[in-house]
Amino acid sequence: MRTSTTIRAALLSGMLALAGCGAPTVPDFTYFRLPRPQPLEVAPAPAFAEPLVVDAFGADGLYADQALIYALDPDAQQLRQYHYQLWTDPPTRVLQRRLIALLRESKIAAQVTDELPASTPAVRIRGIILRFDRVPAAAGGWTAVVALKLRADGRDARPIVDDYYRAEQAAAGNDIKSTVDAYGAALDRIYTRFHADLHRRGDAGHG
Repeated sequence: MRTSTTIRAALLSGMLALAGCGAPTVPDFTYFRLPRPQPLEVAPAPAFAEPLVVDAFGADGLYADQALIYALDPDAQQLRQYHYQLWTDPPTRVLQRRLIALLRESKIAAQVTDELPASTPAVRIRGIILRFDRVPAAAGGWTAVVALKLRADGRDARPIVDDYYRAEQAAAGNDIKSTVDAYGAALDRIYTRFHADLHRRGDAGHG
């Protein structure tokens, strides 16, 4: 009896060892940050007397999640999420914080923040993420495609800027890090255009 029990235990241990050897390895999660932005042109004087408030960006569906998104075709009609390739924070926060930092450094207003009481007179900026895709190029390689709707309302709630912005940037390589760098370059071009629109339509007494 004891020998039979010993044999069964040995067989069970061997089966468990074999099962363990055949188990697939789960990939590690990789988190990505955007590269440092290109600074905006510094204004000689603030374009707005009121503070600027930049709200968290809005996004629907896939773009509200933390996973990086890639297209299966050059027309980006089919999209998927990476399972283990993630942004450090949701893009709705990443893009908001990047814009706040750039506007502060440009000195477009004496104060640029993400929160003020609703009763405080301010220029309020909202953004919506429409595209934030890693798209395969027809000739090979990858392209970062970014499309945003950006709106700035004065203290009277009338729009100062209300427009759509889109930029594409080819990645330098096929790895995801190269595409993340391309996202940064595309965003730099969009924010430069938005900053110019704010300057053109704002002045020290506008709000």
